[in-house]
Amino acid sequence: MLIGNRIKQVKIVLVIIALIIAFLSLVVSHVLIQDLSVEERSKMEVWSEAMKAFNNADDNTDLTLVLKVLNENNTIPVIVVDKKNAIQSYRNISVPSSNSTAYLQDAVNRFRHNNHKIRIYLQFDVHAVNPDKTDYIDIYYDDSLMLKRLATYPYVQLGVVLVFVVIAIFAILSSKKSEQNKVWVGLSKETAHQLGTPISSLMAWVEILKSRYGEDELIPEMGNDIKRLQLIADRFSKIGSMPEPQTCQLNLVLNNVVDYISIRSSGKISFVKTYLNTDVSVKLNSSLFEWVIENLCKNAIDAMEGQGTIVISVIDFENRAIIDISDTGKGISKSKYKTIFEPGYTTKKRGWGLGLSLAKRIVEEYHHGKIYVKRSELNKGTTFRIELKK
Repeated sequence: MLIGNRIKQVKIVLVIIALIIAFLSLVVSHVLIQDLSVEERSKMEVWSEAMKAFNNADDNTDLTLVLKVLNENNTIPVIVVDKKNAIQSYRNISVPSSNSTAYLQDAVNRFRHNNHKIRIYLQFDVHAVNPDKTDYIDIYYDDSLMLKRLATYPYVQLGVVLVFVVIAIFAILSSKKSEQNKVWVGLSKETAHQLGTPISSLMAWVEILKSRYGEDELIPEMGNDIKRLQLIADRFSKIGSMPEPQTCQLNLVLNNVVDYISIRSSGKISFVKTYLNTDVSVKLNSSLFEWVIENLCKNAIDAMEGQGTIVISVIDFENRAIIDISDTGKGISKSKYKTIFEPGYTTKKRGWGLGLSLAKRIVEEYHHGKIYVKRSELNKGTTFRIELKK
């Protein structure tokens, strides 16, 4: 539970940092774009004055400075249009050889839509009788390539930041999962190893008791419990390795679990088995899969506080078998449907919160199936569903 909370906190912090970086980047870029846009507008106004001086020049005008201003514009696309909307000249625009007039006219319309227009009057006379007939030209311009690139830069940067955050989160999750797997495997194998010696001793003691008190009815039950311990040790030893599945009759596997648990649970717990008439064959590692069913049944008994009904159903589809395990316990809130499968999560005063996490691993990693909460209602019960490939 603590590991899950820390991972969530790290993910939240990374997302917040990414949003702050993106916001600051957008603000700074917007300010720079506005400043450059104003500067380009000033340049075009100077260029327009130079164009006016060029058009109004006579034989005595020195055009050296005018031509220098006109020729130094190598970045801002510009189109000069007369008052009849005829294109006079253009600069810094790559025009296709075919249909060039239409291409330039489209550019003029685009520049006009962006309000990038400067009108200059030629030989303007404030005392003219008909001022509407005064000669003028319109200069349309577009943002420079550098300004356009700068406008797209924050979005590229935002994408890079998001990719970085996703990779960082994935790396954190992978490292945590790998670390957890190593701990789980080491703990499981060590448990199996530690159980080996006392189980061997108990088997020897049972044989001695059989030889001395052969008619005692309790000795066979002791032997059954020792076999159960051997099965548990075998299950722990298989965690971390990929056990070889075998074709099993699903009804038989479920019956083994129900028979074992029903004897050891309260008489107020009733088990209802709704199996199919024809048995369903699936590939399983029976000892590990029985562990899953046993875990779900024990959790159901705890949720019902020792009194209620557990229904185990089997549904046969064309390509998969489904097992539903329902109880009449206290239920699970919808927000916890996925959390309950996380290592360390538990609602019990005693418990490590490993049962459902192990069950999920056994079903999904070892048997390539699915396990999830199908439905649950508070104070009415829960249904877990397991899907297995046939």
